[in-house]
Amino acid sequence: MEPPDFSEQELFDQEPVEGDPASRPPPRPRPPRDRPGPPPEPGAGFWASGERIGWIAGLVLALSAFMDWYAGKSAEGPTLAVIGWHTGALGKLVFFIGLIVVALAVLRELGVELPATVPESLVVIGLGSLATIFVLVRLISIPDTFAGTSGRGIGIWISLLAGLAVIAAGLLRAAEEL
Repeated sequence: MEPPDFSEQELFDQEPVEGDPASRPPPRPRPPRDRPGPPPEPGAGFWASGERIGWIAGLVLALSAFMDWYAGKSAEGPTLAVIGWHTGALGKLVFFIGLIVVALAVLRELGVELPATVPESLVVIGLGSLATIFVLVRLISIPDTFAGTSGRGIGIWISLLAGLAVIAAGLLRAAEEL
C-alpha cells in the first residue's frame, strides 16, 4: 500500500476538524490576577521604626540644648530663662550627643557602617543613657549661678524625653538586628 500523495496546497485547503487544536480560536487574554506583593523585608514594620525614632530623637536632643532648662523670676521683676547650653559642660555635652546620634544615622544612609564588633544599636543605647544621665543631673542639681531660677523649664523635660527616646530607638534597633 502506498501513502497518499498530498501537495502542500491540498493540506491548507482542508476543512478543520473539530478536535483539531489548529481549528480553535486563539485564547483570550486573561485578566490579571491580584498577586500578592513581594514579601516584606526583614525588620520591616514596627521594628524598623527604631532607625527613624533614633535620628528624630537625636535631633530633638540636640535642639533641646537651646531650649529653656530653668525658669524663674529675677529680683528686678522680669522672667528669666536659662537655656541648656548655658548650664555648663553638661548642657553642651547633651547637644553634642544629639549631634552624634544624628551623624550615625546620616552615615548609615550614606553606606558607612561601624565595624561588626561594635553594634550600632549598642552605641545608640550608650549615647542615650549618657544623655539621660546628664539631663537627670541638671534636673536634680541646679547650678548655684542660677539659684534665682529654681523652676524647671519645658526644655529640660524635652531633653529627658529625647534621651529616653534615643535609648528606646537603640533597643528597637537591637531587636531588628536579632
